[in-house]
Amino acid sequence: MTYTEVQERNGKRYYYRVMSIRKGDKISKKRKYLGVDLDLKKLKQLEKEADEIINVSLNKLLKKNEIKKLSLIKNTYSKLPKSTFENRYETFLAQFTYDSNAIEGNTLTLQETSFILFEQRTPKGKSIREINEVLNHKEAFDYILQHDEDISKKLICEVQKIVVKGTLRKDLESQIGKYRLVQVYVRGSNFIPPSPILAKKEMRNLLRWYSLNKQKLHPLILAAYFHLAFESIHPFVDGNGRTGRLLMNFILHKNGFPMINIPNKIKLDYYSCLDKGRNGDLRTLVKLLYDLLIKGNFLV
Repeated sequence: MTYTEVQERNGKRYYYRVMSIRKGDKISKKRKYLGVDLDLKKLKQLEKEADEIINVSLNKLLKKNEIKKLSLIKNTYSKLPKSTFENRYETFLAQFTYDSNAIEGNTLTLQETSFILFEQRTPKGKSIREINEVLNHKEAFDYILQHDEDISKKLICEVQKIVVKGTLRKDLESQIGKYRLVQVYVRGSNFIPPSPILAKKEMRNLLRWYSLNKQKLHPLILAAYFHLAFESIHPFVDGNGRTGRLLMNFILHKNGFPMINIPNKIKLDYYSCLDKGRNGDLRTLVKLLYDLLIKGNFLV
């Protein structure tokens, strides 16, 4: 993640543009000195120049032939008839909801998920929590489809609030829709997210990075980087995976690309890509998302 760091020494403020890479519970940083006692206008100019150097490297994560194929996909997707939207919407939503929830441990089948979403039929022997996870995911998905503004803290918190309502323990309900106040851990991983205080700071840095770079990076790279950073920060007590995949698709959709579903059957590959990304290899995640987009049916 890229952000500006300020160090105060002897009454002066020294500015550095920092590229941080999280490895396990440690963060390695590369700094570029920007200057001392800079005014806001000069600081923004220097941040832009520093990011342009970084973005050259990030934009190389997609090959020329891949960018060409993505342009063709975007063009094809833009020409899909509106008359087929409802059918495409239901097909994608059922699969996306099933897989995104299954990745997090939900045991409902694809058929059961579809029945809950579109026929108001609840399967026997399933918990209220699992059923709520399906209904919540649809509500959150509809929310991002209708959201005309860009990514913001308000959007992020609202999506998480919808995703987890009616599913958390009573002692955690006060943290719904808010950045977490406790340390969290990722099940089945040695990776440890940052402390609550650091998580809030890193989310501010991520939103700042997004604002500065959303017009400079290819949307797929932008979505992959944002998703990796978001999942690494894990800013909420629960719902980080589902919220993060919804936000990733919001970025793609906002930029005119079809959304991506990550199948539960490849979740180990997906987790591996996130781990490699935290160690500085973002190409692996970009390639995974690219392959899924190429193989997709351009539904929504």
